[in-house]
Amino acid sequence: MSNQQRLSDIPESYQRYLDEIYSIASKKRGGWVSNKEIAESLNVEPASVSGMLEKLREYDLIKWEPRKAIRLTSKGKNIAEQLKEIHQLLKSFFEKVLKLENEETIEDLACQIEHHITKDVKNSLKDFLNNYIKKNKLDE
Repeated sequence: MSNQQRLSDIPESYQRYLDEIYSIASKKRGGWVSNKEIAESLNVEPASVSGMLEKLREYDLIKWEPRKAIRLTSKGKNIAEQLKEIHQLLKSFFEKVLKLENEETIEDLACQIEHHITKDVKNSLKDFLNNYIKKNKLDE
């Protein structure tokens, strides 16, 4: 698999784990995450996390050995960063264009949809939002 992995090539369940590992790691020095932290954050059993970590390691998305801390590889981090960017674009769209106000609804929608957005759709959405914000003089 190339380093420029397409999101659509990565199963949604894998993406959710990468997203979560990235989120936890970004709050920690060194970026290492434990199985327990992932299990608590996703509200799943540690054994389920271990099974998924095996799969993520096979895809070269994480560095990990059983009973050790987990860290994203550059490929895993790249995918997580793409997801984060799409998430932010979707939130902006819901807030600024659709004028949704319920933060929980906005967050839930962005979380559910971000895994189905292709690179082309992301770029179109980004262009649309930039033009919409300029045209309507909405500052970030």
